[in-house]
Formats: sequence, C-alpha cells, structure tokens
Amino acid sequence: MAEEVLAEMVANVWKVVVAQGDEVAEGDTLVILESMKMEIPVITESGGTVTDLRVAEGDVVQEGDVIAVVG
Repeated sequence: MAEEVLAEMVANVWKVVVAQGDEVAEGDTLVILESMKMEIPVITESGGTVTDLRVAEGDVVQEGDVIAVVG
C-alpha cells in the first residue's frame, strides 16, 4: 500500500534529498523543510520506491499537503 508523506506545518522546502524513482528505507529523509530558521527533516514511515514527488526546492507547503508518495 502506498504511503502519502504529508507536511506537518507551513514551511519552505529547503532541500529535496530524493528523486522520483529512488528506493528508500523506513526512516529515510525525503526532504528538509525550513520554518522559523529551523530545519525539519521529513521522513518516510515505510520503505519502498518514491512513486510521486510533489515538491521542489523553494516551494512553500501548507499543513497537510502531500510531499511525496512512497509505494
């Protein structure tokens, strides 16, 4: 089953660590968000392939936005 990785807060996408098609393991960092001068890693809770990456560096995400889908 695919896992949608969601933004937990309003933030800027500071760095994208993975690309669509990459294999990831549970606990891997997908992107790093920046909010109020703090860097917040966004991790996956399941391993698999990044089937959809919906953000790019410089994007602004809102709480609940889908960052990536891991299947």
